[in-house]
Amino acid sequence: MDLTWMAWTWQTATFFAVIAFLLLGMMLWEYVAPGGGARVGILRFETTRGDRLFISLLMSAYIHLGWLAFSDASLWGATIASLAFAAAVFRWV
Repeated sequence: MDLTWMAWTWQTATFFAVIAFLLLGMMLWEYVAPGGGARVGILRFETTRGDRLFISLLMSAYIHLGWLAFSDASLWGATIASLAFAAAVFRWV
């Protein structure tokens, strides 16, 4: 199988490693504390830890795409904004 079309840089490898680490961390968290107590936050529907992780990852992608579309600045700003958004989601959603 030829994968030369994909630009496998250290940034790409780091991205996939972080996603794998997050999923592994959530799996271990669920093993240690099952259930996690679903709750109703500001969105007014019940969410679990996995739901909040999914919302965070999805919005992180949108934040980065928007950053690329509307800014010439470094992506570190989008990464910081994504981390702040994820912290807010896990706190209030």
